[in-house]
Amino acid sequence: QVQLVESGGGLVQSGGSLRLSCAASGSISSIDVMGWGRQAPGEQRELVATITTSGSINYADSVKGRFTISRDNAKNTLYLQITSLKPEDTAVYYCNVKTAVVRGVRTSYWGQGTQVTVSS
Repeated sequence: QVQLVESGGGLVQSGGSLRLSCAASGSISSIDVMGWGRQAPGEQRELVATITTSGSINYADSVKGRFTISRDNAKNTLYLQITSLKPEDTAVYYCNVKTAVVRGVRTSYWGQGTQVTVSS
């Protein structure tokens, strides 16, 4: 089991910045990929940024150039730096981890989420 606790959300004006954090605990050694997803009201949850244990990073097209994902393995913490925030970035942001495949099974965990609201 992996437990995830996000923090850093809040209300920010358009054009502003935020840094989200996600503290992971539990079966840390099983983690293969960490990422951030978000879910706006009435929308499906989407994964916007991922980083592997080897440091390979991917972003959704909608956030490229404005979102930066990073991880501190010593602190078991994942970060998401968001700049040039837009009202359409308003959503609940969730931390996600996927374990390495074991006997054909990869397990995905989600945190409880942190609200980001961008005012215009």
